[in-house]
Amino acid sequence: MRYLVSFYTSKFLSIGSFPLGTFLVNLIGCFLIGLFSSYFIKVDNSLKFLLITGFCGGFTTFSTFAAENYSLLQNQNYIVLISYVLLSIILGIIAVILGFQAAGN
Repeated sequence: MRYLVSFYTSKFLSIGSFPLGTFLVNLIGCFLIGLFSSYFIKVDNSLKFLLITGFCGGFTTFSTFAAENYSLLQNQNYIVLISYVLLSIILGIIAVILGFQAAGN
């Protein structure tokens, strides 16, 4: 699933050397983690761990994020590197908050 999102994003929405596919996958994953965490906040069951740790953990990709940042660093593409890191962190936190709010908490 992650591959398909990254593939079609890079095919149709390319923004220079900015790794938009991984960026969008991680933001979607952050939103879903917020949504599932909020929904299951008072519930202790295995579905919570399956969705949050299993699905969202498998869907998002920190290792690819790190590798893409290393590639940007090697290519001395510092503006994109800094933008990617900062936007990923800031918008990732906002996506988690929006996920919580979407679930009604």
